[in-house]
Amino acid sequence: MIDFKTYFELLNLYSDYAMVCDSSEWEKWPEFFVEEGTYRLQPRENFDQGLPLCLLALESKNMIRDRVYGVKETMYHDPYYQRHIVGTPRVVSVARDIYGERITSEANYTVIRTKFDGDSTVFNVGYYRDVIVRTPEGLKFQSRLCVYDSEMIANSIIYPI
Repeated sequence: MIDFKTYFELLNLYSDYAMVCDSSEWEKWPEFFVEEGTYRLQPRENFDQGLPLCLLALESKNMIRDRVYGVKETMYHDPYYQRHIVGTPRVVSVARDIYGERITSEANYTVIRTKFDGDSTVFNVGYYRDVIVRTPEGLKFQSRLCVYDSEMIANSIIYPI
């Protein structure tokens, strides 16, 4: 169990993350992770079967920074806006050890994509499965696993989910 102050920080972590992604402030995205933090996108079918294959697996904050560089400087794609709708996080477990508090939480998400010259459509739906730790700068992701429901993705995923 966590106290209200910690839960409020957790809510802020989720909402700040979504706002950074929705406002295209990509250079801020890696700062949500600890140095050894991981970010993965995995289809639900693989997750449910215990299969390790992910669409995207970034295994450190440096790899996450490299992804930002790719998004901003090297990837050519049809640009779009995205809007995250994130459910209230559910705390799955809290562990305390010599390294501090480790919160495992989940939240449903929907990402709406709007192309500059088109309609808004549901782009990606699933849930986050996160491990969060307290740092001197506040709560950060040790791991963020985005388990998405559909095997079919309308286009390659460029921006963070």
